[in-house]
Amino acid sequence: MSPIKNVAIIGGSGNVGRPILEELVAAGFKVTALTRATSTSTFPESVTVKKVDFSSPESLKEAFAGQDAVVSAIATVAVDSQEPIIDAAIAAGVKRYIPSEFGVNTRLTPGTTIGKILAGKVAVVDYLKTKESPNFSWTGVSTGMFFDWGLKHITGIDFDKKTVRVVDSGNEKFQASNLHFVGKAVASILKHPEQTANKYLSVASFNVSVNEIIKTIEQLTGTTYAVDKVSSADLEKLGADKLAKGDYSAFGPLVTAWNYADGANKGLTPETSANELLGLKEEDLKETVKAWLVKEGKL
Repeated sequence: MSPIKNVAIIGGSGNVGRPILEELVAAGFKVTALTRATSTSTFPESVTVKKVDFSSPESLKEAFAGQDAVVSAIATVAVDSQEPIIDAAIAAGVKRYIPSEFGVNTRLTPGTTIGKILAGKVAVVDYLKTKESPNFSWTGVSTGMFFDWGLKHITGIDFDKKTVRVVDSGNEKFQASNLHFVGKAVASILKHPEQTANKYLSVASFNVSVNEIIKTIEQLTGTTYAVDKVSSADLEKLGADKLAKGDYSAFGPLVTAWNYADGANKGLTPETSANELLGLKEEDLKETVKAWLVKEGKL
């Protein structure tokens, strides 16, 4: 497979899309950000911006002309709009498509309650599998929780009340990635097109437990936090009840139970992690937590 040089990104101004775009630029790719005509998002000067009508196959095909790869960072609520985008990319000669996965490993979710919310993502990867050819391939990427972006949610911390939330024992290790680590993973995938073709990969900055995070916060701040114990079974029931009513805030309790429940097994092992394949090293937990605490004004 020839090297990938030109990369188009959709959703490049979002919480996960922005760091992916920045890491693609840093890795030396020629990056094009595709936006809606009404978008007011701004990008680095080195990034080409194209206004696209995402409902028009011809507009998409024109935007994808000359692109080697497309990275989708479309929000979860819009993931089911990707099939026409994939078709247009193939028609334009794009060689690699990275769907809007990231987060939860959706290959594990069919048949589960959280899987009902993530069914659109599952369907997109299934669709990509049907499009594999000598000229077109895909790579899915699971990154676990967005660590530096979501630490307040992960710990349920209340700095004023000096409390933290612990699900079950709090000892269960789970997969989590800093946002720029997600971007580095995407860049490395595109730097290694042959090794990553038609694969679903899982990466992580950390495989860590909530108790380990809380201990690190307490060491850095010199403060002891009271523990608010929560049952994963209660969270699962809360999420299921919300979802039954069409309330998609169900994702919060469901993803919390998914990751932190005792026996969840959402941490990566050397056998399930693609860090080594992509030349990625786990990051420094203490330094990440410290930077977050400084940002929060707590150090």
